[in-house]
Amino acid sequence: MPPILSREEVTRLIDATCSAKYKAAFAIAYGAGLRVSEVAALKVSDIDSQRMLIRVEQGKGNKDRYAMLSQTLLNVLRAWWIEGNKQQKMLPGGWLFPGMNPVNPISSRQLSRVFRQAVAAAGIKRPVTTHSLRHSFATHLLENGVDIRVIQTLLGHKKLETTALYSQVATRVLRDTKSPIDDLPLGLVS
Repeated sequence: MPPILSREEVTRLIDATCSAKYKAAFAIAYGAGLRVSEVAALKVSDIDSQRMLIRVEQGKGNKDRYAMLSQTLLNVLRAWWIEGNKQQKMLPGGWLFPGMNPVNPISSRQLSRVFRQAVAAAGIKRPVTTHSLRHSFATHLLENGVDIRVIQTLLGHKKLETTALYSQVATRVLRDTKSPIDDLPLGLVS
């Protein structure tokens, strides 16, 4: 079973992140359900604020797809873009999350390193990785009643069975699902 962060843990983790750049990177991993390699490969031009979509080029399986862009996530990304421009790290047509040399994107390894620091700073004791943000995104959507086929599309999964894994960890869905026995007029045995 994949490790799932609670909404409160996600909030603590993002808030405990050391800079606007990493806060935005982890926010987009959770808020759009992206893999860490997809986050690292984003360009500024991949953010479509008119259509409220994120273009993911050459994700897993070398497939392109669109991910959701919420207003909250857009606000976080804009805060990073403003800060990145002040620091002169944002090149025209460049990477959304540039590396030490802005000509190159940040590495997945660097994102994972900072993620571990944020996990510790947030006081999260369970073993989680950057991919846990993606798992949490899918699980929280399922718990909010989003259709599993929509989640499948957002995650870019080819097979529904891959996405169905999240139904096993969506505790709110399990807890709130009414058993068919509740509809039976059973007499109680004393």
